[in-house]
Amino acid sequence: MEAAAGSGAPGGPPGGGPKKKREKRLQRYWEGASEPVAPAAAAPPKAKKRRNEKSRPRAGAKGGLQTRKGPRLLGAKGRISGKRDPFPGAAPLPPHKVKKFQRGQKSRPAEASSRRLRERLAALEQKVELAAEQAARMELLLPEEPGFLEGDPGEDTCTIAQSDIASAVDIASAAKHFELTLSQFGPYRVDYTRPGRHLLLGGRRGHVAALDWQTKALLCEINVMETVTDVTWLHTETMFAVAQRRWLYVYDNQGVELNCLKRFNGVLRMEFLPYHFLLATASETGFLQYLDISVGKEVATTCTRGGRLGVMGQNPATAIVHLGHSNGTVTLWSPNVKEPLVRMLCHRGAVRALAVDSSGTYMATSGLDRKLRIYDLRAYRPLHSLVLPLGAGHLAFSQRGLLGAACGDVVQVYRDVALQPPDKPYLSHTLPRPAHGLRFCPFEDVLGTGHGTGFTSLLVPGAGQANFDALENNPFRSRKQRQEWEVKALLEKIPAELITLDPGQLGQVDAITMEQKHRERVDRLGFDPQAKPAFQPRRKLKGRSSAGSLLRRKKKVANEEQRAKVRKSLEQQAKREPPAAPRARKSALDRFRK
Repeated sequence: MEAAAGSGAPGGPPGGGPKKKREKRLQRYWEGASEPVAPAAAAPPKAKKRRNEKSRPRAGAKGGLQTRKGPRLLGAKGRISGKRDPFPGAAPLPPHKVKKFQRGQKSRPAEASSRRLRERLAALEQKVELAAEQAARMELLLPEEPGFLEGDPGEDTCTIAQSDIASAVDIASAAKHFELTLSQFGPYRVDYTRPGRHLLLGGRRGHVAALDWQTKALLCEINVMETVTDVTWLHTETMFAVAQRRWLYVYDNQGVELNCLKRFNGVLRMEFLPYHFLLATASETGFLQYLDISVGKEVATTCTRGGRLGVMGQNPATAIVHLGHSNGTVTLWSPNVKEPLVRMLCHRGAVRALAVDSSGTYMATSGLDRKLRIYDLRAYRPLHSLVLPLGAGHLAFSQRGLLGAACGDVVQVYRDVALQPPDKPYLSHTLPRPAHGLRFCPFEDVLGTGHGTGFTSLLVPGAGQANFDALENNPFRSRKQRQEWEVKALLEKIPAELITLDPGQLGQVDAITMEQKHRERVDRLGFDPQAKPAFQPRRKLKGRSSAGSLLRRKKKVANEEQRAKVRKSLEQQAKREPPAAPRARKSALDRFRK
């Protein structure tokens, strides 16, 4: 009876009752072979925790974060499939894809003077390279791909009509080909916003209209009761400028007049510089003026001494303004210089139109000599020329390098004009009246043409970029996104003083100007503040600072400085002099030769 009351089985737990099974620890499929769980009796006793001691384990302590997260297994056991990756690491990128997203030249940290500056430049260069690589990898995920119009064997694409293109594409693309009949107030000047969503029309007889050309929703429509010479959008679709017969006016998207600039009179052509918030105007009296629209201040006024300025364009890459003159020359201007930066003789007659591509590398000009010429702006030399039957009155480059030329009532589009002289146009279309304005729509395969009877939207496959950067130009942005973009753009505004022919010079040091300023400062003060002070030996104890000892130390330092100067001058002289020819080896028998 005593044995039955003591335990249920020999060696069992005291107190009787059924025997408990040992719980087996479950093993996950991503873990390796687990060690057997030690019995509870073998566990070490828990240490007492102090009152103010934090219960959160430290990251580097034993049994800390790694213990909480579980064992970290290396090798094939740590993988779900249990196999090793045959191609470890990131996939290699072709160099041409990475080069596509690189901007400017690489910095040279080794030339920096201080160690901190070298480290900072090296870190910035690593960030730039990483951004270019990530952009090249993400290019695979872009939703659209660019393409061009290809004809059947033996068929020229210039013979394909717009109706045939509209019937072959999808419904959304076909709706982009339309025509507005406005025969009462023409001819019309046209302009698109940078995202390419909104269209601005300005008729010669005072009609001004702004609309969303994709949905055909009219924003505003007014008649200024005055001659309109040019129209342009400003930084957003809420403001636009109209050059009227007397003065320059600024309106909002509801047609309300915001400002009348009487200092800008007789304006014929306008160009807006988006990254500088500058509105450049060319007048009939030969003046080139710049207006900062962010503060409403006139930045610069330059008399070009070139007569009536009816031809104007801008370089999108450098913000340099190009002006065409009646003597066949094209001049390049910056608001910081009162003289032209470059003067090019392009035609024997007057210049009728000019355009610069989006990369800022090539410029197309047309003149009264009926020639269309392509220039390389890196060397300022002509590449090739093309004779047109009527000459081009208006020119425009697309985002992908297509060149549109309006020759009377015929609009022709040329492809690859920078690589070879075109023998035939890529596309051609006849308008009801001669063209008065020509613009490619950004991020769309659309060419907008203003003429005497209204506006025509033409389909040009391959003209625009297939994908857009939503942080830079988003056609589908909301009102809140537009307001945030406007604030960021104002904070990142580039000052007008930084407009130069070569933007790469901004990161360099002007050593000549710096030396000249240093000499002027020395002449003004009477001494060199940057000169190295004379050596003064430290005073030593125990009789080691006698007059003779101090003199010996001064002479020693002076001799070392003199040796360094002589060594440096010898190195510079050796670099300047060409290496001498090796002398022939003398022999002991040379003395017996006659």
